[in-house]
Amino acid sequence: MAASVPQPPPQAVSGKRKSKAQYLQAKRARRCDVGGSRQLEPGLQGILITCNMNERKCVEEAYSLLNEYGDDLYGPEKFVEKDQQPSGSEEDDDDDDDVESALKKEVGDIKASTEMRLRRFQSVESGANNVVFIRTLGIEPEKLVHHILEDMYKTKKKKTRVILRMLPISGTCKAFLEDMKKYAETFLEPWFKAPNKGTFQIVYKSRNNGHMNREEVIKELAGIVASLNSENKVDLTNPQYTVVVEIIKAVCCLSVVKDYMLFRKYNLQEVVKSAKDPSQCHPKLGNGKEVKLQPGSKLNQNDAAEGNGKKQVVSEDCEEQGQPKPRSEIEVLVKEEGGKPETASQITDESKSNDNDVS
Repeated sequence: MAASVPQPPPQAVSGKRKSKAQYLQAKRARRCDVGGSRQLEPGLQGILITCNMNERKCVEEAYSLLNEYGDDLYGPEKFVEKDQQPSGSEEDDDDDDDVESALKKEVGDIKASTEMRLRRFQSVESGANNVVFIRTLGIEPEKLVHHILEDMYKTKKKKTRVILRMLPISGTCKAFLEDMKKYAETFLEPWFKAPNKGTFQIVYKSRNNGHMNREEVIKELAGIVASLNSENKVDLTNPQYTVVVEIIKAVCCLSVVKDYMLFRKYNLQEVVKSAKDPSQCHPKLGNGKEVKLQPGSKLNQNDAAEGNGKKQVVSEDCEEQGQPKPRSEIEVLVKEEGGKPETASQITDESKSNDNDVS
């Protein structure tokens, strides 16, 4: 009878997953050292882009589109070799007898060389699935994105496949109410502080954040706009400005954009569609009766009575086509004092989304 061959002891396989996680962390750390921060954080400007389940392809399309229109507005990007040192870094070395001044000079050279490696557009981790954030340097995000959408709106030429919405982000802060109030008081001044004025609405969306209250945020921001100039008024159908509030984890992204409804909520897939497309939506009253709403028209009292005071309902397809949802009185914060209504703000329920939200 043959003798049994001893089997070698089993080897632990759990180390592979651990080593992969360590590798990813080290890779992210190297990226931060080379080109600055690679994740969304307060203090950045950029462009927030949503996509349909293919973030890598989304980043490629974003780079192509932004570079095309960025070169058109700002000229070709000037590249500097990584190894190239700023001019004057090797001059007068013999004169630097003072250790302190030599140290300051070295720190300045390091900062200058780091700035050389920063690109005009750089993708950073957004903190949410199906969302890409492109950090910008030396450009105005609102101007660039408006230029892109305006051209696509006029030409009706589709240039992307996976990119859905493209929102400029002019400022970011911590996603806590007090931080947002303090930041917004200064941030909103260029558009709403006297003598500047305009009609406005506020749209809000939150991802991977459970501590912010949508109604509180909108109420506070509307109050800030009203305090900057009492002539700032709300327009729920065709406002001059739309205040965009995008919250991802602990970061609040803010911007003020024009032509938000005209450009289909800055949706690149919808803005190229012809107005003659059979995509007209028919909102319904609370009793299910279908009605047609013309721009600027209002439901009469009989229709409102038939609706039994219920919130108006409109299909999601209508919102995707860029048409505004009819708003009930509950969705508009209006206070009357002395017969004069205060400034109100539109509450657009774009919150309560999860990582798989691609709108």
